[in-house]
Amino acid sequence: MLDNLTQRLAKVVKTMRGEARLTEANTAEMLREVRMALLEADVALPAVREFIAKVKEKALGEEVIGSLSPGQALVGVVQRELAALMGADLGPEATQLSFAQQPPAIILMAGLQGVGKTTTTGKLAKYLKEQKKKKVLTVSADVYRPAAIAQLESVTKQVGADFFPSTASDKPVDIARNALDWAKKHYHDVLIIDTAGRLGIDEAMMQEIAAVHAAVNPVETLFVVDAMLGQDAINTAKAFNDALPLTGVVLTKLDGDSRGGAALSVRHVTGKPIKFAGVSEKLDGLEAFDPSRMANRVLGMGDILALVEEARKGVDAQAATELANKIKGGGKFDMNDFKAQLTQMKKMGGMSGLLDKLPAQFQQAAAGANMDQAEKQVRRMVGIIDSMTPGERAKPELIKANRKRRIAAGAGVQVQEVNRMLNQYDQMQTMMKKLKGGGLMKMMRGMKGMMPGLR
Repeated sequence: MLDNLTQRLAKVVKTMRGEARLTEANTAEMLREVRMALLEADVALPAVREFIAKVKEKALGEEVIGSLSPGQALVGVVQRELAALMGADLGPEATQLSFAQQPPAIILMAGLQGVGKTTTTGKLAKYLKEQKKKKVLTVSADVYRPAAIAQLESVTKQVGADFFPSTASDKPVDIARNALDWAKKHYHDVLIIDTAGRLGIDEAMMQEIAAVHAAVNPVETLFVVDAMLGQDAINTAKAFNDALPLTGVVLTKLDGDSRGGAALSVRHVTGKPIKFAGVSEKLDGLEAFDPSRMANRVLGMGDILALVEEARKGVDAQAATELANKIKGGGKFDMNDFKAQLTQMKKMGGMSGLLDKLPAQFQQAAAGANMDQAEKQVRRMVGIIDSMTPGERAKPELIKANRKRRIAAGAGVQVQEVNRMLNQYDQMQTMMKKLKGGGLMKMMRGMKGMMPGLR
């Protein structure tokens, strides 16, 4: 997201080295770069003007302390104002969903057709079920789009939430009321209502969704918007904000947009906080939105907290502890352990998902790497290990020429790939030995060259 802004800021930081403080002269060049980057990212002009004015006001005269350069100091000001523009000024509670009502808490999903409302409804159900331990019911009030109801039923079943059936002949208001009645009788904590979208804003659509809102009085009305809409997102956001008492915004397809101006524009136009961001097509690809952390990612500082959270979700803590104790106790890192490490990497969103959250210097180190190829290779490596016997996994040194040919045939790969995988296992085993002394940085350095495309 906003890759161009990241690159421009990095360039200007280099040109401002050696100056003692931020002045109007040396700030002006960087502000021009920031302004151009924001406009190129499709951020609305009023939002850009307000942002630049605030940065200029806060930056001028700021002392450059310690080891900071003027460029770094200005990036600090930009980071704080960028976070404020995305909602940090509203406080941490603003981005949280409200459950301050007698259950069920009703969440109404609003937005145009094609922005990913139905999939986001499923993702939100999964998030609330797993992260907030809520009993969730979903219902589709979209009686116009073919297969909309069936689609929501499918994604709801995939995430393990409950689904309330409706038909295309029902009225949206009746669907919402009946679903609410069912949710109350069956003690659901949350009811999520997916509403109809249109290809464009029209009066009938707004009247219908306003009627559904009036009928059930939701505690949260979330505006779902495609991050790739750019300037169009502004007009859509304004129309929905005028028609409905929105409580927050959900940005979808944030992973597919290097410009990402909608994230800044929609928040500016509606005045409502961004509560969630869709970061992948997978049903677990919905993240609670944190303005400060997103500002860090935009500015190439990475999002280490998100990386830690991904690790917590993906890593089996007990298995990790057992492996650590095994290595410390002199036990051997075998092929079963290697497979477990590869599987946990996949659970954490794969290499491309992890790379996106790392600071810019790490991303630059992997520039040009083929992440899709690397992730494909991880899957092939798991397949090779699955083709081994239990004895071979426990003692990989048993694997000689004949065994390699059998394993390659079982995995559907060439013998060379088996050899390559065994070499990578040897490298990982060497790293694990180094970890006996707690050398995490040694391990990180050792990872270089481990995976194809990351050399």
